[in-house]
Amino acid sequence: MDLTVVAYVIYLLISIALTVWVARTLSRNGRIFIADVLHGNEKLADAVNHLLVVGFYLVNIGFVTLYLRSDAGIDSARRLFEALSVKLGVVLLVLGVMHLGNVWVLNKMRRRGIMERQQTPPVAPQGWTAPAGA
Repeated sequence: MDLTVVAYVIYLLISIALTVWVARTLSRNGRIFIADVLHGNEKLADAVNHLLVVGFYLVNIGFVTLYLRSDAGIDSARRLFEALSVKLGVVLLVLGVMHLGNVWVLNKMRRRGIMERQQTPPVAPQGWTAPAGA
């Protein structure tokens, strides 16, 4: 079998496994954070969490498959490892950037929610008083 095909198979297996592992880790540990952002609405937090995971899979697996092609010929074990290290390194960087992007957006949402909660008066107004001298 051609070493290029071997590199493709190894690259796909490792990249997809890494994507699944990162998505599951983010989903499991991010659910609490999303619930806080959404003011404890558990059903909405689960739905948003699931949608984020699906989007994460689509973007990352799409990138992995688009990045599969290699123009360099792989004719030795050394070139096989070099090609894999470059490809997997780029995939890991993309996964890291996606993770940081998700955390950044969720943190902005959380801060906005905290600001809104602080602006809401703790007790609803009981009535209206006319200005003095009217």
